[in-house]
Amino acid sequence: MIESLLIANRGEIARRIIRTARKLGVRTIAVYSDADANAPHVREADEAVHIGPSPARESYLVPEKILAAARQTNAAAIHPGYGFLSENAAFAQAVIDAGLVWVGPPPAAIDAMGLKDAAKKRMADAGVPVTPGYLGDDQSPERLQKEADAIGYPVLIKAVAGGGGKGMRKVLNASEFAAALASCQREAAASFGDQKVLIEKYVTRPRHIEVQVFGDQHGNVVHLFERDCSLQRRHQKVIEEAPAPGMDAATRAVVCEAAVKAARAVNYEGAGTIEFIADASEGLRADRIWFMEMNTRLQVEHPVTEMITGQDLVEWQLRVASGEPLPLTQDELQIDGWAMEARLYAENPATGFLPSTGPLDIFHLPDDEARVDSAVVQGGEVSPFYDPMIAKIIVHAENREMAAEDLAQACATVEVWPVKTNAGFLSRCASHPDFICGDVDTGFIEARLDSLAGAREPSSAAIAAAAGGLIDEQAYRSGAPQAAGSPWNTQPKGLTGFRMSASAQAPFRIATADQRFDVGLSGGHDGHWTWWSIKVGDETVKVGPLSDGVWVGEDLLSTASTDDEFIVFEGGDAFAFHLPRATGDSAAGASDGSILSPMPGKIVSVSVKAGDTVTKGQTLLVLEAMKMEHALAAPFDGVVAELNAVPGGQVSEGVVLAKLEAA
Repeated sequence: MIESLLIANRGEIARRIIRTARKLGVRTIAVYSDADANAPHVREADEAVHIGPSPARESYLVPEKILAAARQTNAAAIHPGYGFLSENAAFAQAVIDAGLVWVGPPPAAIDAMGLKDAAKKRMADAGVPVTPGYLGDDQSPERLQKEADAIGYPVLIKAVAGGGGKGMRKVLNASEFAAALASCQREAAASFGDQKVLIEKYVTRPRHIEVQVFGDQHGNVVHLFERDCSLQRRHQKVIEEAPAPGMDAATRAVVCEAAVKAARAVNYEGAGTIEFIADASEGLRADRIWFMEMNTRLQVEHPVTEMITGQDLVEWQLRVASGEPLPLTQDELQIDGWAMEARLYAENPATGFLPSTGPLDIFHLPDDEARVDSAVVQGGEVSPFYDPMIAKIIVHAENREMAAEDLAQACATVEVWPVKTNAGFLSRCASHPDFICGDVDTGFIEARLDSLAGAREPSSAAIAAAAGGLIDEQAYRSGAPQAAGSPWNTQPKGLTGFRMSASAQAPFRIATADQRFDVGLSGGHDGHWTWWSIKVGDETVKVGPLSDGVWVGEDLLSTASTDDEFIVFEGGDAFAFHLPRATGDSAAGASDGSILSPMPGKIVSVSVKAGDTVTKGQTLLVLEAMKMEHALAAPFDGVVAELNAVPGGQVSEGVVLAKLEAA
């Protein structure tokens, strides 16, 4: 077994690898940038080496710095995790040339599967079914248009060196092809330094099916069954599961055997994933599932495979890299139950999934009903320099329906503040009736985006909890001589003229950043605790504030408070309430027209100039941050009165980039 391991990565995958290495008695070495100096993976490793500034291109993506850290610490091996340098064949070769063990596939295998067109040709030669399309060297627009016409529309244009949804365009008819091709080639050249493309038949009801494969240095290759990663948004996976819903034994056998063929075709060693696209218009059928690409590394979603097989895939990686044979044969691997994984991102679905950064004053994740692989901890911070995924929530149950229920519940219990997350969105996805019955494809989220990701309003229970909690907080801060929140001892600020009696329904107002709520309340005491009877609309509920939450009827809602806000967590969402700060406060009704930078980043483009007339929703500028581009749009119809952004400029969080005046 390898004696020491440098992990050339960060976040949850670094912590995940450390966990298994510690179990095997392997000494671990972490690397970290300025932004990660206090990160959990740094504290948990046996040793840690600083490798440079916060941007990944100046630290985690610099091979020479990783190799220098390995020499400095006498590391025996390097594990790349995923992302960063994990599929860089030149780096893998440099590790081997330095006399270190590379915990990954041979560089030749990475190279063989790195370009989509070459990989598809190799797979076709190996007898693996591939999607109908054109993979030729003639890249003239005329030839590409001719091939697309012959395949039949719709078609998909894909950059051969692409990934992550970049360099990809769907074309519905011949008249759109030329413009889509030019756009795809520009993006491919900018993102990958290679504008070569391939053309594929576009599948109208696609499912994303992938198979986990493993090879060793002794010629053994096995599969660990399939995963379904169809729940996606803009080609980015959201929820993954294993096995795939609707996959019968015969189809599974064909697809998994094709995956093993693919791995053998490149003499594969270690963990890899063969990705297929399935035409699900008539269910999953063996003759309508085609090879798409191979990921020559461990996948983000590997935990669902671990849960249904009972195997530790990182342990398998370390054993294979140490020269040991695969721990199990194909016949010894079995599927047990159902597993699902949700990717928890620091982002706000209500604002188009704009990433959220900042301190994690509150960070509570489920700890009983789910496995949680987390990148951060309470008291830490979400940095703008890296991917916004902050945790993975994984559940395992007897069957799919139970797994979906457990995942929805686990995501609903997430409590994070002030950073925004997609926890509520994930819970709604997992509990959607169509998802529960297995009616999924890659367009699932987009077709239901408004109901899954639209701005949420707090329930009557949450409003009542906030009203009771705010009064309780105000009473405590005013120095009440009896129990905090006792209605007879204080005159909370904001409630001037309020007189409490068990039957009164005094008018009272609370507010969020963009809404206000008028409630009626009365109070009482049963000898043990103070309660409030709060009327929200036509509904009246009894509320009792506690130290770590608020009772609403028979339910306990988790809450927290800051200097001037009361936070209610409900269904994975967080709602911040406050007492109106002045008579007539309308809870910050309409925007004043200021377009603020939501996080530090670089201005990619500016599409307006001062004096321009714009319409609500029109893109004004594009900001690049956290490895993504974010379009900032006009909040209402108006005129650009002020513009402080220039292409290429670096901006800090909260600065005014533009300001509109109503037309």
